[in-house]
Amino acid sequence: MLFNSLQFAVFLLITFILYWFVANRSLNVQNGLLLLSSYFFYSCWDWRFVFLLIFSTLLDFFTALKMDKSDSSKSRKFWFWLSISINLGLLGVFKYFNFISTVFTSFLNAQNNYSEAHPPLLLQLILPIGISFYTFHGLSYVIDVYQNRIKPEKNFLNYAVFVAFFPLLVAGPIERATHLLPQIQRNRTFNQAIATNGLKQILWGLFKKMVIADNCAEIANYVFGNANSLSGSNHLVGAIAFTFQIYGDFSGYTDIAIGTAKLFGIELIRNFSFPYFSRSISEFWRRWHISLSTWFKDYLYIPLGGSKGTIWKKISNIIIIFLVSGFWHGANWTFIVWGLLNAIYILPSIIFKSNRRYLDIIANGKIIPTFKEFYSMILTFGLTVFAWIFFRSDNLTAAFCFIRGLFCNSLFSRPSIFPRSLILLIITFMLIEWFGREKEFAIAEMGGNWPKVARWLFYYSLIAAIFYWAGTPQLFIYFQF
Repeated sequence: MLFNSLQFAVFLLITFILYWFVANRSLNVQNGLLLLSSYFFYSCWDWRFVFLLIFSTLLDFFTALKMDKSDSSKSRKFWFWLSISINLGLLGVFKYFNFISTVFTSFLNAQNNYSEAHPPLLLQLILPIGISFYTFHGLSYVIDVYQNRIKPEKNFLNYAVFVAFFPLLVAGPIERATHLLPQIQRNRTFNQAIATNGLKQILWGLFKKMVIADNCAEIANYVFGNANSLSGSNHLVGAIAFTFQIYGDFSGYTDIAIGTAKLFGIELIRNFSFPYFSRSISEFWRRWHISLSTWFKDYLYIPLGGSKGTIWKKISNIIIIFLVSGFWHGANWTFIVWGLLNAIYILPSIIFKSNRRYLDIIANGKIIPTFKEFYSMILTFGLTVFAWIFFRSDNLTAAFCFIRGLFCNSLFSRPSIFPRSLILLIITFMLIEWFGREKEFAIAEMGGNWPKVARWLFYYSLIAAIFYWAGTPQLFIYFQF
């Protein structure tokens, strides 16, 4: 059930009506409805994996209670590591077993050149959708309880909603118990202003996904699929198309998720903050997939020592964090190289302690950036476009072939792929993002001072654009993670 489908619209409307008009007298009934709706939503992908989701929820719920009741540090550590090992074990089996098996078998075969090569042991498993996201929800909760940051939740219904809340279940944002659980525990009343804001964010998310991302996907898929026969300039068009595809796709999903949660009186954490307006790679990673970046910072980077210690310690910590981030995205060398490349990008700012230089939005309070800001933004965008080539490619061979085809004499030729209407749409999209960059999302307050007719004309224009310019429907990219 995709966010941009009629089925989801019907599901959302029914759930919304039941939530506010039938279940509104009891918090437990409201939370029960949210949980049942979330399990139904997840079962629409594959009902069998609902049981895996329930098992993961039960595991973390009861191990957290056991840790809290433990009268010795040894017992507390036992329950903690039991939860961690099972969670990571399940994630490893479903997501990484075949990759690790292939790499290990290739290594053994290479060490034994004169023997017959043995094929790797592969498991015929379907990757449960959203497993990386809800596993990280549970891990953060268990770690926070173990480190006494929070007390364990004793109401299973509340905890189950925290893990399975349907707007964030499949592709985030990755929530923390310290932020989401208190909202689930307290009574919620309908707020029209918040709900209206949520609808606007859903509308903007649908525009990002259906108009920008899905149209860019057609160009990117064609170029990456036929790279050997296309000029360097077409390679550049394809790489830029994917750059806008993944942003429109993932941030569009996040906008829909956050906007949907607002309809139920729940605020999710921000996951994107106009990353393509960043002036450095460090700033980019503070603005891109914020929930994952902060998760790794709090639960891996800081425990490793963060930016403290010797210069080599700082370098190793950065490399580790980005390699793990790349591996989190998928069991493929392309993601690992993508992570390593971003680590190389960001290392100079860590070494020279300039990673905290840009904490505010570019050209804050101004319409036009300075030349230095503009140059820094374009350079950062170019580095990001290059890194995305590895993220998009099927394997490293395809990635290096694409790069070879990009950096050749034909890079400066006229591209045969030149979608004028899509270019105009992207320019319009980026202008709206630019003028709304100081807000939570681009159109959060756009038109607030306009006449009512003009404001509604803008919203209806977005709706018309979605119906008129929607590209061929594509599965959300981050569903595979």
